[in-house]
Amino acid sequence: MNEILGYLGLGLMLGLSGIGSSIGTTIAGNAAEGALKKAPEKSSSYLILSALPATQGIYGFVGFFMWLLVYKFDFATYGPMLFGVGTGVGIVCLLSAIRQGQVCANGIVGISQGHDVQTNTLIYAALPEFYAILGLVGALMLVLAI
Repeated sequence: MNEILGYLGLGLMLGLSGIGSSIGTTIAGNAAEGALKKAPEKSSSYLILSALPATQGIYGFVGFFMWLLVYKFDFATYGPMLFGVGTGVGIVCLLSAIRQGQVCANGIVGISQGHDVQTNTLIYAALPEFYAILGLVGALMLVLAI
Protein backbone atom coordinates (compact mmCIF):
# COMPACT_ATOMS: atom_id res chain seq x y z
CA MET A 1 0.00 0.00 0.00
CA ASN A 2 2.80 2.44 0.88
CA GLU A 3 4.43 1.77 -2.47
CA ILE A 4 1.21 2.64 -4.29
CA LEU A 5 0.93 5.90 -2.33
CA GLY A 6 4.50 6.81 -3.21
CA TYR A 7 4.03 6.29 -6.92
CA LEU A 8 0.67 8.08 -6.78
CA GLY A 9 2.36 11.07 -5.15
CA LEU A 10 4.97 11.18 -7.89
CA GLY A 11 2.29 10.93 -10.54
CA LEU A 12 0.29 13.74 -8.97
CA MET A 13 3.35 15.97 -8.77
CA LEU A 14 4.07 15.43 -12.45
CA GLY A 15 0.46 15.41 -13.63
CA LEU A 16 -0.94 18.35 -11.69
CA SER A 17 1.99 20.58 -12.54
CA GLY A 18 1.62 19.70 -16.22
CA ILE A 19 -2.12 20.34 -16.14
CA GLY A 20 -1.54 23.71 -14.48
CA SER A 21 1.02 24.69 -17.09
CA SER A 22 -1.24 23.67 -19.95
CA ILE A 23 -4.12 25.70 -18.51
CA GLY A 24 -1.90 28.71 -17.73
CA THR A 25 -0.29 28.79 -21.14
CA THR A 26 -3.71 28.41 -22.75
CA ILE A 27 -5.08 31.38 -20.80
CA ALA A 28 -2.15 33.54 -21.84
CA GLY A 29 -2.15 32.13 -25.36
CA ASN A 30 -5.82 32.97 -25.84
CA ALA A 31 -5.09 36.55 -24.82
CA ALA A 32 -2.15 36.62 -27.24
CA GLU A 33 -4.34 35.41 -30.10
CA GLY A 34 -6.76 38.25 -29.47
CA ALA A 35 -3.92 40.74 -29.07
CA LEU A 36 -2.38 39.71 -32.39
CA LYS A 37 -5.46 41.05 -34.15
CA LYS A 38 -4.94 44.47 -32.58
CA ALA A 39 -1.14 44.79 -32.53
CA PRO A 40 0.60 41.96 -34.43
CA GLU A 41 3.98 43.72 -34.31
CA LYS A 42 4.21 42.97 -30.58
CA SER A 43 4.01 39.20 -31.02
CA SER A 44 7.41 38.58 -29.41
CA SER A 45 6.20 40.19 -26.19
CA TYR A 46 3.06 38.06 -26.31
CA LEU A 47 5.11 34.92 -26.85
CA ILE A 48 7.37 35.59 -23.87
CA LEU A 49 4.43 36.16 -21.55
CA SER A 50 2.49 33.20 -22.93
CA ALA A 51 5.37 30.82 -22.26
CA LEU A 52 5.92 31.76 -18.60
CA PRO A 53 3.32 29.41 -17.07
CA ALA A 54 5.06 26.45 -18.74
CA THR A 55 7.77 26.49 -16.08
CA GLN A 56 5.60 24.90 -13.40
CA GLY A 57 5.30 21.79 -15.57
CA ILE A 58 9.08 21.72 -15.74
CA TYR A 59 9.30 21.96 -11.95
CA GLY A 60 6.96 18.99 -11.60
CA PHE A 61 9.05 17.02 -14.06
CA VAL A 62 12.31 17.91 -12.27
CA GLY A 63 10.86 16.82 -8.92
CA PHE A 64 9.55 13.60 -10.47
CA PHE A 65 12.86 12.89 -12.18
CA MET A 66 14.99 13.63 -9.11
CA TRP A 67 12.88 11.52 -6.78
CA LEU A 68 12.47 8.59 -9.13
CA LEU A 69 15.85 8.33 -10.82
CA VAL A 70 18.37 10.19 -8.69
CA TYR A 71 17.31 9.75 -5.08
CA LYS A 72 15.80 6.29 -5.56
CA PHE A 73 13.57 6.33 -2.49
CA ASP A 74 12.44 3.12 -0.88
CA PHE A 75 8.79 3.49 -1.84
CA ALA A 76 7.65 0.84 0.63
CA THR A 77 9.07 2.90 3.51
CA TYR A 78 8.51 6.46 2.31
CA GLY A 79 5.32 6.04 0.28
CA PRO A 80 3.00 8.14 2.49
CA MET A 81 5.58 10.93 2.69
CA LEU A 82 6.07 10.93 -1.09
CA PHE A 83 2.31 11.01 -1.55
CA GLY A 84 1.90 14.02 0.73
CA VAL A 85 4.79 16.03 -0.64
CA GLY A 86 4.11 15.09 -4.27
CA THR A 87 0.46 16.04 -3.95
CA GLY A 88 1.36 19.32 -2.25
CA VAL A 89 3.91 20.29 -4.91
CA GLY A 90 1.50 19.28 -7.67
CA ILE A 91 -1.30 21.44 -6.27
CA VAL A 92 0.99 24.43 -5.74
CA CYS A 93 2.30 24.17 -9.30
CA LEU A 94 -1.23 23.69 -10.67
CA LEU A 95 -2.62 26.79 -9.02
CA SER A 96 0.42 29.01 -9.50
CA ALA A 97 0.55 28.21 -13.24
CA ILE A 98 -3.12 29.06 -13.68
CA ARG A 99 -2.79 32.32 -11.76
CA GLN A 100 0.41 33.19 -13.57
CA GLY A 101 -1.38 32.64 -16.87
CA GLN A 102 -4.05 35.11 -15.78
CA VAL A 103 -1.45 37.73 -14.86
CA CYS A 104 0.30 37.23 -18.19
CA ALA A 105 -2.98 37.43 -20.10
CA ASN A 106 -3.73 40.80 -18.52
CA GLY A 107 -0.25 42.00 -19.41
CA ILE A 108 -0.71 40.86 -23.00
CA VAL A 109 -3.96 42.83 -23.25
CA GLY A 110 -2.21 45.89 -21.82
CA ILE A 111 0.66 45.61 -24.30
CA SER A 112 -1.78 45.26 -27.20
CA GLN A 113 -3.49 48.48 -26.07
CA GLY A 114 -0.21 50.36 -26.34
CA HIS A 115 0.81 50.36 -22.68
CA ASP A 116 4.43 49.69 -21.73
CA VAL A 117 3.74 46.97 -19.17
CA GLN A 118 5.92 44.05 -20.23
CA THR A 119 8.56 44.52 -17.51
CA ASN A 120 5.96 45.04 -14.80
CA THR A 121 4.00 42.03 -16.01
CA LEU A 122 7.15 39.88 -15.82
CA ILE A 123 7.65 41.03 -12.23
CA TYR A 124 4.03 40.37 -11.28
CA ALA A 125 4.13 36.99 -13.01
CA ALA A 126 7.21 36.04 -10.98
CA LEU A 127 5.22 36.27 -7.75
CA PRO A 128 3.06 33.15 -8.22
CA GLU A 129 6.08 31.44 -9.81
CA PHE A 130 8.00 31.92 -6.57
CA TYR A 131 5.70 29.54 -4.71
CA ALA A 132 6.12 26.82 -7.31
CA ILE A 133 9.89 27.20 -6.91
CA LEU A 134 9.54 26.95 -3.13
CA GLY A 135 7.50 23.78 -3.53
CA LEU A 136 10.13 22.19 -5.74
CA VAL A 137 13.02 23.24 -3.50
CA GLY A 138 11.17 21.92 -0.45
CA ALA A 139 10.55 18.61 -2.17
CA LEU A 140 14.20 18.28 -3.14
CA MET A 141 15.40 19.30 0.33
CA LEU A 142 13.37 16.46 1.75
CA VAL A 143 16.27 14.18 0.92
CA LEU A 144 18.46 16.05 3.38
CA ALA A 145 16.01 15.27 6.18
CA ILE A 146 16.10 11.53 5.51
